[in-house]
Amino acid sequence: MRVVFMGSPDFAVPSLEALVEARFDVRLVVTQPDRPAGRGRHLQPTAVKQVALEHHLPVLEFGKGQHAEVSAEVLACEPEAVIVAAFGHILREPLLSGPKYGCINVHASLLPRWRGVSPVQYSILHGDTWSGVTIMRMDAGVDTGAILGVRPVAIGPEDTAGELLDRLAGQGADVLLEVLRALPNGQVTAEPQHDADAVYAPKLTRALSALRWDRDVVTVHNQVRALQPWPGCSTYLGEQLLKVTSAHPLSLNTATREPGTVLAVGAQGVSVACGTGVLLLTGLQVPGKRPLPVDEFLRGFAIRAGDVLRS
Repeated sequence: MRVVFMGSPDFAVPSLEALVEARFDVRLVVTQPDRPAGRGRHLQPTAVKQVALEHHLPVLEFGKGQHAEVSAEVLACEPEAVIVAAFGHILREPLLSGPKYGCINVHASLLPRWRGVSPVQYSILHGDTWSGVTIMRMDAGVDTGAILGVRPVAIGPEDTAGELLDRLAGQGADVLLEVLRALPNGQVTAEPQHDADAVYAPKLTRALSALRWDRDVVTVHNQVRALQPWPGCSTYLGEQLLKVTSAHPLSLNTATREPGTVLAVGAQGVSVACGTGVLLLTGLQVPGKRPLPVDEFLRGFAIRAGDVLRS
């Protein structure tokens, strides 16, 4: 099958590699432009571009305002399907209806729950116990197209967004191949989504980072997991901003101290009172420094029982 692949970050890489390994005819890879990254702010290619070049695949960068040009180049490749995974642009006509099998998206949720750009993070934020991947035929809406394949994946109680996203990326590549192999034989049934069940997951911002200690411990823990590795969670000790990189609930019982109060400090962690329950902080970071396990962090930074952490 002739395909064009459109994707950018790490999540998209397993799908591209699966297509190459399965000997699909990948005629073009479309990705976001190189962007400055790191302390030196040097231009860095996307993860997808790096892999595409390793496999000697032609690469086209899709910058702002280039829909018409990119669509023309993609359609000139005469793809039977355009595969999209975490691409970062909304596709339009005539590209959507050009390929024989359409534009097919690998989406990291069980659609219609968590349409949008941050489905993994919002599933953890809201305490979901299941996520998954959906293979969808794209239409003009945002993640509203018919479902071609799905695979549920359990969310572990300690899973971070980064860890879950890695698992879903691999599962998504597997289900994508199953769907693409079945399409020519007419063995795929396109199931319409039920819009009434849809929930939207908007773009993440740093405004979500501040820890609200007055919430229950499970909610606070979910926030830490959902925003790791980006944008991360933060709190203040006096004037010092601290990033909380890992934690887990120590007690579900109501704490008797003001939310945010440090109850105890030890090698295993820093226990903090929440609105209900106690959270044990096991990884901390000062901005500009590397994240550390709490025992190492405490060697260079003093936190004492009775201190109060604030949003």
